[in-house]
Amino acid sequence: MCHCKTYSIAALLLMLATTLSAKETPQQSYDIFIPLGKYLAAGDEESLSAWFAPSLEMAVLGPRTNASSKQAKQILKTFFKSYTPRTFTIRHQAGREGLKYALGELIASGEHFTVTIFVSIPQGGSFQIQQLRIDRQE
Repeated sequence: MCHCKTYSIAALLLMLATTLSAKETPQQSYDIFIPLGKYLAAGDEESLSAWFAPSLEMAVLGPRTNASSKQAKQILKTFFKSYTPRTFTIRHQAGREGLKYALGELIASGEHFTVTIFVSIPQGGSFQIQQLRIDRQE
Protein backbone atom coordinates (compact mmCIF):
# COMPACT_ATOMS: atom_id res chain seq x y z
CA MET A 1 0.00 0.00 0.00
CA CYS A 2 1.38 3.41 -1.00
CA HIS A 3 1.39 6.26 1.50
CA CYS A 4 2.34 8.83 -1.16
CA LYS A 5 -0.71 10.98 -0.42
CA THR A 6 0.10 11.03 3.29
CA TYR A 7 3.70 11.99 2.65
CA SER A 8 2.69 14.65 0.09
CA ILE A 9 0.26 16.31 2.48
CA ALA A 10 2.80 16.20 5.32
CA ALA A 11 5.49 17.69 3.07
CA LEU A 12 3.09 20.42 1.91
CA LEU A 13 2.17 21.29 5.50
CA LEU A 14 5.84 21.41 6.50
CA MET A 15 6.67 23.72 3.56
CA LEU A 16 3.71 25.97 4.40
CA ALA A 17 4.72 26.22 8.07
CA THR A 18 8.31 27.05 7.11
CA THR A 19 7.16 29.72 4.63
CA LEU A 20 4.80 31.34 7.12
CA SER A 21 7.38 31.45 9.90
CA ALA A 22 9.88 33.18 7.58
CA LYS A 23 7.43 35.97 6.74
CA GLU A 24 6.22 38.88 8.82
CA THR A 25 3.41 38.34 11.27
CA PRO A 26 -0.06 39.29 9.96
CA GLN A 27 0.09 42.52 12.02
CA GLN A 28 3.46 43.47 10.51
CA SER A 29 2.50 42.65 6.93
CA TYR A 30 -0.85 44.48 7.09
CA ASP A 31 -0.70 47.68 5.01
CA ILE A 32 -1.67 50.20 7.66
CA PHE A 33 -1.35 53.02 5.15
CA ILE A 34 -4.48 51.94 3.26
CA PRO A 35 -6.92 52.94 6.02
CA LEU A 36 -4.76 55.87 7.16
CA GLY A 37 -4.71 57.20 3.59
CA LYS A 38 -8.49 56.92 3.37
CA TYR A 39 -8.91 58.87 6.61
CA LEU A 40 -6.55 61.60 5.39
CA ALA A 41 -8.35 61.87 2.04
CA ALA A 42 -11.69 62.13 3.85
CA GLY A 43 -10.48 64.62 6.46
CA ASP A 44 -11.57 62.16 9.15
CA GLU A 45 -9.53 63.16 12.19
CA GLU A 46 -11.75 61.02 14.42
CA SER A 47 -10.82 57.73 12.71
CA LEU A 48 -7.21 58.76 12.13
CA SER A 49 -6.72 59.70 15.78
CA ALA A 50 -7.78 56.20 16.85
CA TRP A 51 -4.34 55.09 15.56
CA PHE A 52 -2.37 57.74 17.51
CA ALA A 53 0.12 56.69 20.16
CA PRO A 54 -0.68 58.20 23.57
CA SER A 55 2.04 60.79 22.82
CA LEU A 56 3.28 61.58 19.32
CA GLU A 57 5.32 64.08 17.36
CA MET A 58 3.21 66.45 15.27
CA ALA A 59 4.17 69.10 12.75
CA VAL A 60 1.31 70.60 10.80
CA LEU A 61 2.37 73.61 8.72
CA GLY A 62 4.78 74.64 11.41
CA PRO A 63 7.35 73.55 13.95
CA ARG A 64 7.17 70.08 15.38
CA THR A 65 5.79 69.52 18.82
CA ASN A 66 5.13 66.59 21.11
CA ALA A 67 1.40 66.25 21.63
CA SER A 68 -0.99 63.98 23.43
CA SER A 69 -3.31 62.03 21.18
CA LYS A 70 -6.13 64.40 22.17
CA GLN A 71 -4.06 67.49 21.27
CA ALA A 72 -2.96 65.90 17.99
CA LYS A 73 -6.58 65.20 17.10
CA GLN A 74 -7.47 68.86 17.69
CA ILE A 75 -4.52 70.02 15.54
CA LEU A 76 -5.76 67.83 12.68
CA LYS A 77 -9.34 69.01 13.12
CA THR A 78 -8.19 72.61 12.79
CA PHE A 79 -6.13 71.76 9.70
CA PHE A 80 -9.04 69.95 8.02
CA LYS A 81 -11.37 72.90 8.74
CA SER A 82 -8.95 75.21 6.91
CA TYR A 83 -8.03 72.79 4.11
CA THR A 84 -10.72 70.45 2.83
CA PRO A 85 -9.02 67.23 1.67
CA ARG A 86 -9.72 65.90 -1.83
CA THR A 87 -7.16 63.12 -2.41
CA PHE A 88 -4.28 61.42 -0.68
CA THR A 89 -1.70 59.32 -2.52
CA ILE A 90 1.16 57.31 -1.03
CA ARG A 91 4.35 58.16 -2.94
CA HIS A 92 6.83 56.05 -0.96
CA GLN A 93 6.83 53.62 1.93
CA ALA A 94 9.44 51.59 3.71
CA GLY A 95 9.94 49.82 6.98
CA ARG A 96 11.75 47.36 9.11
CA GLU A 97 10.63 45.18 11.96
CA GLY A 98 8.43 47.16 14.30
CA LEU A 99 8.50 50.41 12.28
CA LYS A 100 6.90 51.62 9.05
CA TYR A 101 7.15 54.90 7.22
CA ALA A 102 5.11 56.49 4.42
CA LEU A 103 5.46 59.66 2.42
CA GLY A 104 2.37 60.86 0.60
CA GLU A 105 0.75 63.78 -1.16
CA LEU A 106 -2.44 65.34 0.14
CA ILE A 107 -4.42 67.67 -2.09
CA ALA A 108 -6.67 69.88 0.00
CA SER A 109 -8.47 73.09 -0.94
CA GLY A 110 -6.48 73.20 -4.18
CA GLU A 111 -3.11 73.10 -2.42
CA HIS A 112 -0.56 70.29 -2.33
CA PHE A 113 0.88 69.01 0.95
CA THR A 114 3.54 66.44 1.74
CA VAL A 115 2.48 64.09 4.52
CA THR A 116 4.97 61.98 6.46
CA ILE A 117 3.73 59.21 8.76
CA PHE A 118 5.80 56.97 11.05
CA VAL A 119 4.03 54.07 12.71
CA SER A 120 5.42 51.58 15.18
CA ILE A 121 4.28 48.18 16.29
CA PRO A 122 5.07 47.78 19.98
CA GLN A 123 5.99 44.22 20.99
CA GLY A 124 2.78 42.23 20.92
CA GLY A 125 0.73 45.35 20.17
CA SER A 126 -0.92 46.96 17.21
CA PHE A 127 0.06 49.87 14.98
CA GLN A 128 0.42 53.31 16.52
CA ILE A 129 1.20 56.56 14.75
CA GLN A 130 4.36 57.95 16.38
CA GLN A 131 4.88 60.90 14.04
CA LEU A 132 2.63 62.84 11.67
CA ARG A 133 3.93 65.72 9.61
CA ILE A 134 2.08 67.88 7.06
CA ASP A 135 4.09 70.39 5.04
CA ARG A 136 2.94 72.66 2.24
CA GLN A 137 4.67 71.86 -1.06
CA GLU A 138 6.47 74.85 -2.50
